[in-house]
Amino acid sequence: MTDKTSLPTESAKQTRPLKSVENSTDATRGEPLAMRAQKRKLELERALAKLPADDMRARNDIAAAVASIDGLLTGDVEHLSDTTAADLSRLLENIKHLAETSPVSKSHERKIT
Repeated sequence: MTDKTSLPTESAKQTRPLKSVENSTDATRGEPLAMRAQKRKLELERALAKLPADDMRARNDIAAAVASIDGLLTGDVEHLSDTTAADLSRLLENIKHLAETSPVSKSHERKIT
Protein backbone atom coordinates (compact mmCIF):
# COMPACT_ATOMS: atom_id res chain seq x y z
CA MET A 1 0.00 0.00 0.00
CA THR A 2 1.36 3.43 -0.89
CA ASP A 3 0.78 6.56 1.07
CA LYS A 4 -0.12 9.42 -1.23
CA THR A 5 0.10 12.59 0.76
CA SER A 6 0.11 15.84 -1.09
CA LEU A 7 2.85 18.35 -0.54
CA PRO A 8 1.82 21.76 0.75
CA THR A 9 1.23 24.33 -1.96
CA GLU A 10 3.06 27.65 -2.07
CA SER A 11 0.13 29.46 -0.46
CA ALA A 12 0.10 26.97 2.42
CA LYS A 13 3.83 27.51 2.95
CA GLN A 14 3.50 31.28 3.37
CA THR A 15 4.44 32.41 6.81
CA ARG A 16 2.74 35.05 8.84
CA PRO A 17 4.31 38.48 8.86
CA LEU A 18 6.52 39.04 11.87
CA LYS A 19 4.67 40.58 14.77
CA SER A 20 6.26 43.66 16.26
CA VAL A 21 7.67 43.25 19.74
CA GLU A 22 5.37 44.94 22.25
CA ASN A 23 6.93 44.11 25.62
CA SER A 24 10.30 44.99 27.05
CA THR A 25 11.08 41.39 27.95
CA ASP A 26 11.23 40.37 24.30
CA ALA A 27 12.62 43.70 23.08
CA THR A 28 15.63 43.57 25.42
CA ARG A 29 16.83 40.03 24.72
CA GLY A 30 20.62 39.98 24.65
CA GLU A 31 21.01 42.84 27.12
CA PRO A 32 22.27 42.25 30.68
CA LEU A 33 19.64 40.53 32.80
CA ALA A 34 19.53 43.19 35.52
CA MET A 35 18.97 45.90 32.91
CA ARG A 36 16.17 43.88 31.32
CA ALA A 37 14.53 43.46 34.72
CA GLN A 38 14.82 47.17 35.52
CA LYS A 39 13.25 48.11 32.17
CA ARG A 40 10.41 45.65 32.73
CA LYS A 41 9.88 47.03 36.24
CA LEU A 42 9.59 50.58 34.87
CA GLU A 43 7.19 49.38 32.19
CA LEU A 44 5.01 47.69 34.82
CA GLU A 45 5.07 50.75 37.08
CA ARG A 46 3.87 52.93 34.18
CA ALA A 47 1.09 50.43 33.44
CA LEU A 48 0.11 50.41 37.11
CA ALA A 49 -0.17 54.20 37.13
CA LYS A 50 -2.53 54.07 34.13
CA LEU A 51 -4.83 51.41 35.57
CA PRO A 52 -8.13 52.48 37.08
CA ALA A 53 -8.29 52.16 40.87
CA ASP A 54 -11.19 49.70 40.69
CA ASP A 55 -9.21 47.16 38.62
CA MET A 56 -7.88 45.48 41.74
CA ARG A 57 -6.91 42.15 40.20
CA ALA A 58 -4.65 43.67 37.56
CA ARG A 59 -3.24 46.16 40.05
CA ASN A 60 -2.41 43.38 42.52
CA ASP A 61 -0.80 41.21 39.81
CA ILE A 62 1.40 44.07 38.64
CA ALA A 63 2.29 45.15 42.19
CA ALA A 64 3.33 41.57 43.02
CA ALA A 65 5.50 41.39 39.91
CA VAL A 66 7.19 44.72 40.72
CA ALA A 67 7.82 43.57 44.30
CA SER A 68 9.29 40.29 43.03
CA ILE A 69 11.67 42.14 40.71
CA ASP A 70 12.67 44.46 43.59
CA GLY A 71 13.34 41.45 45.79
CA LEU A 72 15.64 39.87 43.24
CA LEU A 73 17.51 43.07 42.36
CA THR A 74 19.09 43.62 45.76
CA GLY A 75 22.82 43.70 46.28
CA ASP A 76 25.28 43.74 43.40
CA VAL A 77 23.11 43.77 40.27
CA GLU A 78 26.19 43.85 38.05
CA HIS A 79 27.23 40.41 39.31
CA LEU A 80 24.09 38.36 39.95
CA SER A 81 24.51 34.93 41.47
CA ASP A 82 23.55 31.98 39.30
CA THR A 83 20.49 31.29 41.44
CA THR A 84 19.31 34.91 41.35
CA ALA A 85 19.89 35.10 37.60
CA ALA A 86 17.88 31.93 37.04
CA ASP A 87 15.03 33.18 39.26
CA LEU A 88 15.03 36.58 37.57
CA SER A 89 15.05 35.06 34.11
CA ARG A 90 12.16 32.77 35.03
CA LEU A 91 10.22 35.69 36.51
CA LEU A 92 10.72 37.84 33.42
CA GLU A 93 9.49 35.04 31.21
CA ASN A 94 6.45 34.43 33.42
CA ILE A 95 5.39 38.09 33.53
CA LYS A 96 6.26 39.14 30.01
CA HIS A 97 2.61 39.39 28.95
CA LEU A 98 1.44 41.03 32.17
CA ALA A 99 -0.14 44.46 31.53
CA GLU A 100 -0.25 43.94 27.77
CA THR A 101 -3.31 45.11 25.92
CA SER A 102 -4.38 43.81 22.57
CA PRO A 103 -5.09 46.36 19.87
CA VAL A 104 -8.73 46.76 18.89
CA SER A 105 -9.40 45.01 15.60
CA LYS A 106 -10.83 46.95 12.66
CA SER A 107 -13.99 44.83 12.63
CA HIS A 108 -14.54 45.47 16.35
CA GLU A 109 -14.13 49.23 15.81
CA ARG A 110 -16.81 49.18 13.10
CA LYS A 111 -19.26 47.40 15.41
CA ILE A 112 -18.76 49.99 18.14
CA THR A 113 -19.24 53.07 15.97
